[in-house]
Amino acid sequence: MIKVGVLELQGDFALHHRLLKDMGVDSSSVKKSSDLDRVDGIIIPGGESTTMSLLIDNFNMHDALVDFGTVNPVMGTCAGLIIMASNVDDERINPLGLVDLTVERNAYGRQIQSVSESVQFNFSEIDKRILPTTFIRAPKITSISGDFKIIGTHKDSPVAILSGHHLCLTFHPELDQIDIFHRILFDSSSEVYFKKLDQHYAA
Repeated sequence: MIKVGVLELQGDFALHHRLLKDMGVDSSSVKKSSDLDRVDGIIIPGGESTTMSLLIDNFNMHDALVDFGTVNPVMGTCAGLIIMASNVDDERINPLGLVDLTVERNAYGRQIQSVSESVQFNFSEIDKRILPTTFIRAPKITSISGDFKIIGTHKDSPVAILSGHHLCLTFHPELDQIDIFHRILFDSSSEVYFKKLDQHYAA
């Protein structure tokens, strides 16, 4: 059975554990590089991206996370997406570069510090869902390169991107107890669905 790690250096990690538990997926805390040896995938949660990046560097986890993410599934929500990016508009952040995208921090300012919107997500040609989507000082994806699939957009900007075994979200699905994004990466029973999703976007 797959075990998912949740990075617990800073930020909103408890609700991810709860969501995974409700899915029947085992999860564990990741606070140092050696913890990565015990998990098959990882979630980098929302939080304060500059603080999170500083702690990753201070705990000498940067290179270990890059190596892990090269071959294992990684989900980043909000600040976690910023950490996964290749380019960020803040020199205080040392991103992992797992996904070739450019991100603008707090792009919407105070107007979207905490906003719930209804967003349509296109998981496949026949699976399109309008879901409550919570943005908290949300980042904005300003450019993307490489092999990627945009699953959802809001205000003409992508908010959910699947790139290989990496899933980047500008919002917090765990706050609305929405588990489909976690299932895409981490639920073994969704493996067939995940392959169908890949085939759809590759067509």
